[in-house]
Amino acid sequence: MNTKPFQSLPAILIFCLGSLSALSADVNLPRPKDAATPDFGPNVLIFDPSMTNIQEQMNAVIARQQRAQFGTNRYAYLFKPGKYELDVQIAYYMHLMGLGRSPDDVQITGAVRSRSPRGALVNFWRTVENFSVVPTIDTNNVNTWAVSQAATMRRAHIKGNLNLWENGGSSGGYLADSKVDGTVTSGSQQQWFSRNDEWGRWNGGIWSMVFVGTINPPTGQWPARPYTVVEKTPLVREKPYLIIDDAGKYAVFVPALKTGATQGTSWSGGATAGTVLPIDQFYIARPDKDTAATINAALSQGKNLILTPGIYQVDTPILVTRPNTVVLGLGLATLVPDKGTSAMVVSDVDGVMICSILFDAAPAKSPSLLQVGEPGSKASHASNPIFLYDIFGRAGGPQAGVVDTMVVINSSDVVGDCLWLWRADHGNRGTVGWDINKNDRGLVVNGNNVTMYGLFVEHCQEYQTLWNGNGGRVYFYQCEMPYDPPSQDAWRHGDVLGYAGYKVADNVTTHEAWGIGVYAYFRGAPILAENGIEAPKGAGIKMHHLFSIRLGGNAAVAGIKHVISGVGDPVTNTPGVSRGASQKATVNEYP
Repeated sequence: MNTKPFQSLPAILIFCLGSLSALSADVNLPRPKDAATPDFGPNVLIFDPSMTNIQEQMNAVIARQQRAQFGTNRYAYLFKPGKYELDVQIAYYMHLMGLGRSPDDVQITGAVRSRSPRGALVNFWRTVENFSVVPTIDTNNVNTWAVSQAATMRRAHIKGNLNLWENGGSSGGYLADSKVDGTVTSGSQQQWFSRNDEWGRWNGGIWSMVFVGTINPPTGQWPARPYTVVEKTPLVREKPYLIIDDAGKYAVFVPALKTGATQGTSWSGGATAGTVLPIDQFYIARPDKDTAATINAALSQGKNLILTPGIYQVDTPILVTRPNTVVLGLGLATLVPDKGTSAMVVSDVDGVMICSILFDAAPAKSPSLLQVGEPGSKASHASNPIFLYDIFGRAGGPQAGVVDTMVVINSSDVVGDCLWLWRADHGNRGTVGWDINKNDRGLVVNGNNVTMYGLFVEHCQEYQTLWNGNGGRVYFYQCEMPYDPPSQDAWRHGDVLGYAGYKVADNVTTHEAWGIGVYAYFRGAPILAENGIEAPKGAGIKMHHLFSIRLGGNAAVAGIKHVISGVGDPVTNTPGVSRGASQKATVNEYP
């Protein structure tokens, strides 16, 4: 995330101290006593329009979660179809889901908002999906969704205007399969990714705004305007979601795979195509009852998996071995591999869908947090790809996590749909530092024909992303190099200064990417990176709209020498340039 010089240390301390309040006992809230309702555990709040105390329940939750940046509680709100009048505020580790087949089946008059009284640079780890809102609380019919990374809005209908900021800075988010009747205003958002959306108008942009398969994207030529527009989405399956089916029972809806080019939402032209999976096909895990052993036993019996809100300490990997398995996290369910293993390993099989999970590194070093496919995987999944939705990795912050690579993709034909992989630059006391939260890489892709929509990787100690497979496609990339190398000698390999933030291996012959940005902010030492991006040259390598940014820093000489592989202007401190000022360099096309 972008903790710029104007975000002071006291502000960070306030957030950290605020998280201590989340360590006390859980909020004691009334629960529904419907025999047809699955046991989702105490931190899933289920609402229906007949209830009169919904706002009171939500106020109790938001009071605890608003500042709980590294807290231990997780919450999910499930709204049954109907109309509500509420001010729904979403903060850390909170997940709102409508239970209708269409977003318009759940209508909230008031707001579904993420607030930022001090700016939204650290408004992480929250998500909302499958609802509509009529904004009436903020002026001018505005719904405020002021967020940064790991904050997703999916399958939403905003019956008014949408602001992506509120006061101060904001640093990137993700909007997909959503419709905004009015204007989207990006404000202070430095970067943003939108896929298969529709709106009346888009207003604003600072460094990089990427639009894939959107209706009515903004106009203007990059880099004079920071817009990258890809007209159609080439391959997509929208994220599975909870519903109440026609018989009044809970189920999971799995949208159909679309292999042809698409534009706009999956639902505004009629019912979304897909398959209903009854809830009894899912094992519903609870962090207070389940272990990796009980979860793996259920998976081995052919069950899909729902991870209810909470933190799961796993002593061995969760093994997803059956084709078409759906793993659905609620409330930012968190997996922590506390014995030095991976937290989850997915076999090289068709059609697996992993959704909405936060993977947290532990002090015992793990080779990876999530591994997809075994090393050397060769199977083709082109007709039924593996999908990863809202996958967030973290090393440091709550505890001093250590991991080689957060996500390793060995399988081919994998689609990632919003990933944020973050080596923490701030956290609880004693959880961050060059020799504390050690993490070489965020993402390594060894498989072929892997696609990423909305990829964020930050602060790792070597290559942030290393792409070894052919046929890769990346639509939007936001990356920050590590803030804290203690010296240039500590951050170099051979004669090369530093490590590129995005590295396409030298033996790769086909790769294409759009809207790729790498940022540098070195806190004190005079650190230089040779390149922000590195890629071989060749007819099969196509890189569009590339840039590097120096965010500031205190060193006399620090920054990035070239945008990509020796091409592009430097962004480094030089005489006459304020150390606190940002610089941007661009390359339109490579090679």
